[in-house]
Amino acid sequence: MTTFVDRVELHVAAGNGGHGCASVHREKFKPLGGPDGGNGGRGGDVILTVDQSVTTLLEYHHSPHRKATNGKPGEGGNRSGKDGEDLVLAVPDGTVVLDKQGNVLADLVGHGTSFVAAQGGRGGLGNAALASARRKAPGFALLGEPGDLQDIVLELKTVADVALVGYPSAGKSSLISVLSAAKPKIADYPFTTLVPNLGVVTAGSTVYTVADVPGLIPGASQGRGLGLEFLRHVERCSVLVHVLDTATLESDRDPVSDLDVIEEELRQYGGLGNRPRIVVLNKTDVPDGKDLAEMVRPDLEARGYRVFEVSAVAHIGLKELSYALADLVAKARAARPKEEATRIVIRPKAVDDAGFSVTHEDDGLFRVRGEKPERWVRQTDFNNDEAVGYLADRLNRLGVEEALMKAGARGGDGVAIGPEDNAVVFDWEPSVTAGAEMLGRRGEDHRFEAPRPAAQRRRDREAQRDEAEREFDGFEPF
Repeated sequence: MTTFVDRVELHVAAGNGGHGCASVHREKFKPLGGPDGGNGGRGGDVILTVDQSVTTLLEYHHSPHRKATNGKPGEGGNRSGKDGEDLVLAVPDGTVVLDKQGNVLADLVGHGTSFVAAQGGRGGLGNAALASARRKAPGFALLGEPGDLQDIVLELKTVADVALVGYPSAGKSSLISVLSAAKPKIADYPFTTLVPNLGVVTAGSTVYTVADVPGLIPGASQGRGLGLEFLRHVERCSVLVHVLDTATLESDRDPVSDLDVIEEELRQYGGLGNRPRIVVLNKTDVPDGKDLAEMVRPDLEARGYRVFEVSAVAHIGLKELSYALADLVAKARAARPKEEATRIVIRPKAVDDAGFSVTHEDDGLFRVRGEKPERWVRQTDFNNDEAVGYLADRLNRLGVEEALMKAGARGGDGVAIGPEDNAVVFDWEPSVTAGAEMLGRRGEDHRFEAPRPAAQRRRDREAQRDEAEREFDGFEPF
């Protein structure tokens, strides 16, 4: 089993926001000292950050489920809940973040580059923050928002300047070991190399990196061997080097046919046609290899390739090859567009942008979509009538009620707020008035006629007592 993993599916969950607190300050001689409920803490984010010391995604292959911590709920005495801690996941340089549909979300290149994969939920406001001149002592608080849940795919694409491609046992690992200080595993059997090897080469004033891409055989672009698994590591390289074996023991192979096969696999993979190529005829220290190299060299040069005869074992032709690669890398770097400072683009909202939309669905529902309405619904405690009344007031001030009327909604029609798979549906009744005159006891709202048996019994007893007192006052003694 190889310990190198360059593609994983990761399930990340951000922390939920803490609930706000509904509390009233109480102390001796101050039974009702005003609301003092604190706000809930923010949920932690899940952040992917490039770390140069990490070279594989193996850790996430074994543990694909990651979750940040939740925010703490608020408390009385105006004490806000603690924010959840962000979960920072270290990934290798060159990691591409995709969604389940294959869309690229982020390309993480460069140490310290980060991407927020899942956003933590907001903390709910406590009743102290909800108090106003009209609502002096709210009997409710807002709930914390749930954190994002995301299923993402991480793909590692090696960040290197030069890619060595060729058949297994063509001598790529040996070549990278003598060009640089890399120490790959080397043996005389196919698929010795199971992971891309990286080496740093210095040629004059140019320093560049070389990657040994393993596993290319006929059919690699369709998944044969290890080729499809590692072909993505060629994408970032500026120069491709065909390493051809001039001393192969297989009678049906020769350097020219090997080159044609690998070029066909690269063509089918796509996106590599504009990369400059160099051909390396390796193992020329073997007598038959030297003769074969001299035989095929004119044909390769006639195709437009620069050809180098080298021997990784005997250290023949390595200096010329390294300087030729340095020249191509320098030209590729010079041709790249210069990086400009990131511009801050401010896009103000249109004056007539209400931030929500109302549509009449085929099933008869009127659906309200928008960031604010959906967030307000998630933060509402529907077991508290006063909280529901506060939501109705907010939606009314935003203009949702007016938009429903314009869309043709009538009293009793169904209205859904939120996405189709997680919407809150209610029967809409137009509000006549909204404000302080509608407030009742803490936790109540007169617009919601919730039965209160205990209060009704108390009112009945008070009515009976008043009736008895009136009868007693009208009694005349003999």
